Amino acid sequence: MGRIMSFDYGSKRTGIAITDPLKIIASPYKTCESNKVLGFVKNYIENNKIDLFVVGFPINLKSKSTDATRIVKKFIQLLKKTFPLIPVKLIDERYTSKIASKAILDAGKNKKYRKEKSNVDRISASLILQSYLANSKI
Repeated sequence: MGRIMSFDYGSKRTGIAITDPLKIIASPYKTCESNKVLGFVKNYIENNKIDLFVVGFPINLKSKSTDATRIVKKFIQLLKKTFPLIPVKLIDERYTSKIASKAILDAGKNKKYRKEKSNVDRISASLILQSYLANSKI
């Protein structure tokens, strides 16, 4: 049984989260430079099965495209082209970065940890994935 991998794709960094083998729990996994994400995924799936990709899709409060939408659409196209056998689902990513920042603060992490944007990216990816898991079981 494979896992589900999610992405909080950004112009510089991308947060990545992965489920457990039973696809119940979403866990922050890694943050990498966005131009290296596909290489990371290729290496990861050499030893691990992925059944589905979930990508956070940036839209504004009026459900309209944002500046980041174009960048994420290009990433989705590359993901589908590079891994044509793995389906891709999109999830609204509004507020995930703010929720991730609050979760880090609530967890009592020190200021240095909170300021590290890669931590927020990873946690945002796990929130995106957890949202998908919660909504797919309805």
